[in-house]
Amino acid sequence: MDIEQRIKELEEEIKRTQYNKATEKHILRLKARIAYLKKELEERRKKQKSQRGGKGIKKSGDAMVSLIGPPSVGKSLLFNKLTNAKSDVAEYAFTTLEVYPGILKHKGAEIQLLDMPGLIEGASLGRGKGREILGIARNSDLILILLDVFTVELLDMILKELYNFGIRINQKPPRISIKRKDRGGINIASTVPLSMEEESIAAIVREFGYINADILIKEDINAERLMDFLAGNRAYVPALLVVNKIDLIDDETLEEIEKILGLWNPVFISAKEELGLDKLKDEIFRAAQLIRIYLKPQSGKIDYDAPLILKKGATIEDICRALHRDFVKKFRYAMVWGKSVKFPGQHVGLEHKVEDEDIVRLVIRR
Repeated sequence: MDIEQRIKELEEEIKRTQYNKATEKHILRLKARIAYLKKELEERRKKQKSQRGGKGIKKSGDAMVSLIGPPSVGKSLLFNKLTNAKSDVAEYAFTTLEVYPGILKHKGAEIQLLDMPGLIEGASLGRGKGREILGIARNSDLILILLDVFTVELLDMILKELYNFGIRINQKPPRISIKRKDRGGINIASTVPLSMEEESIAAIVREFGYINADILIKEDINAERLMDFLAGNRAYVPALLVVNKIDLIDDETLEEIEKILGLWNPVFISAKEELGLDKLKDEIFRAAQLIRIYLKPQSGKIDYDAPLILKKGATIEDICRALHRDFVKKFRYAMVWGKSVKFPGQHVGLEHKVEDEDIVRLVIRR
């Protein structure tokens, strides 16, 4: 029996099993088994794709942003407004049949934006080039989910397809570690109180092939988070929700949409009328977790028009490596002005984390 057929049978068994206290652990084990088989299936597909020499998109610029959304919500028009490239635009669905890359220049950063075919239900199973689209999205630095004012109800579908493909948006990886050992069974330790029973945790871990192991859990996990960790093939990608075509509705309808999507804090735009595009650029920069660092030379003025673009959480060592491969070896100290230090010109070491718009002067041995 192939893996896909076994997954279907287990899913059918879950549907047939009435959920109650007596069947709870059995259903949990079935779900864990499905997660393990899906991991095996994904690894097999990756191997087959590499043997065929599958195509991919090469990252360029300071961040790669995937434009994801259903057909006909204005992805290509928005892409054309934001970048130096041109993608086909028409009034009918499925205009974009390939992936188009372009560069959005903002705040000194060059952000690679990808215009992709519309995402439809069943994409995670391969419908409408769905696996290719989602495969690119999971390798992005940011997923920009674009809907319009008439398709906000499709958000759940988009989120479901992303989830089913192993993409976890706006989440951090589970804070869990596991170490195999020769004997002693499954031992569970935690630094926080756990809602899950240790017996359930151990049962899920065994379904993934661990017989003897030490597990350290640093967050109050649920079964899904534990299975995501054990699968080891999840992508944790930030996402930004954008709603297009606000020029076609009145203020009352817009307020209703804001209430529906309130927790998402979406960016409302009209690509056609160029409304809200400046705010959108700012939000893309923020959500892609980019920061600007201004370099202060020993002699000369700071060039505020050409910042060094780094990822949030970057350190002085990252700055050194970005400038010259010898700077880490020759580093003495750095002087920093900005939000990351207690006072202007503070002396810091390689491990110091910088923040957006910090000014940095490196002092190295000659």
